[in-house]
Amino acid sequence: MDNVRSFCIIAHIDHGKSTLADRLIQYCGGVEDRDFRDQILDSMDIERERGITIKSNTVTLDYTARDGRTYKLNLIDTPGHVDFSHEVRRSLMSCEGALLLVDASQGVEAQTVANLYLALEHDLEIVPVINKIDLPAADVERVKEEIDEDLGLDADEAVLCSAKTGEGVEDVLEAIVERLPPPEGNPSAPLQALIFDAQYDSYRGAVLLVRVMEGTLRPRQTILLMHSDKTFNVEEVGLLQIKKVATKELAAGMVGYVIAGVKAVSDIAIGDTITDADERAPQPLPGYKEAKPVVFSSVYPMSNDEYADLSKALEKLKLNDAALTYEKDSSVALGFGFRCGFLGLLHLEVVQERLRREYDLSLILSAPSVRYRVTLTDGTEMWVDNPSLYPDRGSIETAEEPFIKAAVMMPERYVGAVMELCRDRRGENTTFSYLAVGRVELTSEMPLAEVLFDFYDRLKSVTQGYGSFDYEMLDYRPTDLVKVDILVNGEAVDALAQLVHTEKARARALHYCERLADTIPKQQFKIAIQGAVGGDIIARKTINGYRKDVTAKCYGGDISRKRKLLEKQKKGKKRMKMVGSVEIPQSAFVAVLKTDRD
Repeated sequence: MDNVRSFCIIAHIDHGKSTLADRLIQYCGGVEDRDFRDQILDSMDIERERGITIKSNTVTLDYTARDGRTYKLNLIDTPGHVDFSHEVRRSLMSCEGALLLVDASQGVEAQTVANLYLALEHDLEIVPVINKIDLPAADVERVKEEIDEDLGLDADEAVLCSAKTGEGVEDVLEAIVERLPPPEGNPSAPLQALIFDAQYDSYRGAVLLVRVMEGTLRPRQTILLMHSDKTFNVEEVGLLQIKKVATKELAAGMVGYVIAGVKAVSDIAIGDTITDADERAPQPLPGYKEAKPVVFSSVYPMSNDEYADLSKALEKLKLNDAALTYEKDSSVALGFGFRCGFLGLLHLEVVQERLRREYDLSLILSAPSVRYRVTLTDGTEMWVDNPSLYPDRGSIETAEEPFIKAAVMMPERYVGAVMELCRDRRGENTTFSYLAVGRVELTSEMPLAEVLFDFYDRLKSVTQGYGSFDYEMLDYRPTDLVKVDILVNGEAVDALAQLVHTEKARARALHYCERLADTIPKQQFKIAIQGAVGGDIIARKTINGYRKDVTAKCYGGDISRKRKLLEKQKKGKKRMKMVGSVEIPQSAFVAVLKTDRD
């Protein structure tokens, strides 16, 4: 066990985690040159297209150090985006150390700090690594200063490297074997293995990714999952070396996979403990903190025939993405679907994209909303994340919405534009701190609901792409909420209802009305699209109907003849409007979610 090291790479978005993982894999000969490709651990198409890591990925490497000893390195590459911090937290629980990567030109950023605190929570040994030293804009001395002041780590111990060119990669590997501790554990103790991830294989069932804390896992062993109390026979154990490589056993301290014929996804919980069915461990390992979703949206299949497929797809996706939550939901306009909870808007986008690609589903999503706390006049408290469940205004004593502490790091020249953006989003208690010459961190307390709509896009625009954004949940604060209903031809469309702050109600209602007016096709009669709060109409757009020229045959003559024909047409249109129903196309539900600039 002295020759085993388990570590992960943590950093802000785009600081080079996946590229460094590539170089480490190449240096250790983990993959042959002909099979190599960039970002080899990013296995999903969506990760490669967007250039981001979404899932943590594991690989075991053999490294012969300068002292001649051969080490087994268990490397976990983690995502950098705040929406996937749950993945980072799970990875940290199966490691003893972490490489904290800092970009030599960008310096310490929002997620660098957040991920450092996560690693310290789990008592990990941290090795700071300054990456991208080959860039013309690299300023190693300034970054060392930031590591010292902002992170409180010893900057003199930072390893310098360039993951792109391969310079300094050997120094990184030497720092891993010298400065990170080996795992603890007794291979002959009762088995305790932590399930930190899982994948679904349509031929072999669930493949469990585990970190063995105590004892040894072998094929043909009968194991017990302590959470679900189900027993299974182990078919195969092995290491993840880009491909799965079967081995005779996984001893304490090792990270690998287990295939045990688990067919039902509901039998597995990420964070569960595997133990031997005959020689049980005294207690399970401490699992994971349940991820609390902050953004909610309803997901409906395009056709109701796909509802069963959507249900199965969500069950399989939840196995691979433990932060996703869902429950059944229905809508008059869109039929049956699921109300899903996500950790943020990028998480929502990625889940939607994975359902479309991996399970071949066409979906409609309702407008994202947050969870509000509502106290009624009779003293009862309720949580509302779905506008259709919002109680009548007369029965509400107080309504509270979640606030976040937003941290924006940016070059000094964009301070004015970002302050204006925060003020527009009801930001309060805005403060600045100067991290280094020309770099500012702005913190502001603002409602989470204001960040959902298009805050991140706007921030990237006003800072020309240089602003980085991170947030943490604060608390619930009183708010003045209203429910905006969208009426089409006098009938409310439940899937388009939304909860908004009073100040923003008219602007949001008008945006929805304009979008619908652009996408709903014309009918034979006029269609009124209205935004309403209670009985008050606050916004309206009208789609004019098709109109036949009924007076075309009247050449000259008495005007009353023309009037009579026009009145007759008017009555017909009125009768049509009373009985006619308006079909809202699927594209209209998608269109209302786009911002004006899209």
